[in-house]
Amino acid sequence: MYGEFELIQRWLAPARPGSADASGVSLGVGDDASLMQPTPGHELVVSVDTSVEGQHFPPGAPAAALGHRAVAVSLSDLAAMGARPRWCLMALTLPDANDDWVAEFARGFHAVCDSAGMVLVGGDVTRGQRAISVTVMGEVPTGQALRRDGAKAGDVLAVTGALGGGAGGLAAWQGGARDMEQPLLKRYLLPEARWQAGEVLRGLANAAIDVSDGLLADLDHVLNASGVGAVLDSASLPLADGLAAELGQDAAIEAALCGGDDYELLVSLPPSRVAQTKAELLALGIELTPIGHLTETPGIQGVKIPSRAGWQHFHGGTS
Repeated sequence: MYGEFELIQRWLAPARPGSADASGVSLGVGDDASLMQPTPGHELVVSVDTSVEGQHFPPGAPAAALGHRAVAVSLSDLAAMGARPRWCLMALTLPDANDDWVAEFARGFHAVCDSAGMVLVGGDVTRGQRAISVTVMGEVPTGQALRRDGAKAGDVLAVTGALGGGAGGLAAWQGGARDMEQPLLKRYLLPEARWQAGEVLRGLANAAIDVSDGLLADLDHVLNASGVGAVLDSASLPLADGLAAELGQDAAIEAALCGGDDYELLVSLPPSRVAQTKAELLALGIELTPIGHLTETPGIQGVKIPSRAGWQHFHGGTS
């Protein structure tokens, strides 16, 4: 069994101290703090997420999937800002120093980092209830970040990918599914962060947010920040494959509206830019589906608002 420093050095220290290179890291894991060099003319975009066992992911979930999920859900916040991923920090709390578990966790974690061109530059390992905190850092040209407060009446609302897969995957896990190739379970435990879409949307979308707490809850954040309202078309919602078969049609629509854990991007676009945006995203293999439009009238129209409209800590939920 390894101790804290051995675990860090063995599995969680890919960045070596030295002169800055294309990664922008001049001093990585191995000192009291790390040194990075942001690209001139860019703003730094920083976000942190914490995942706790039994609250955000189920006990017994595969370690590699948890490594993947922990970094992907944080990357989703960079995607929503239109930022290019650069660096991350991780604080890992474990009940014991199980080398096999950490090796699998690190494999999933680093695979996502590598795919996004992001470098782990530091962190911490401690003992306690299993929990994972990831801080991600990205860059965006100065003044070009996507924000929640830029939506305008008359804009088209659209989402990338499909909705409801997170909630459907959780239901599948709770029903005993363990095959990681099961589409809904894969959507829940191995979500895709849309950071490439975020970079495309920069300069095209007026506003954006990632769908982590549920479509209605996250849309409400945009509406409040921008001072507009929305009309949704529930028939246009892109449902995750197998969702209706797993939950039934009505429950599938509610999962798409409220389920959360989808990590798709919800965007507000001028009508004149919709066709171009759809084409540029499709070139990346990402579908963009219009689901409504924005109005000057406050609130959300066109769909029945369930009593539970999204995940909130301390209020209960399904994550």
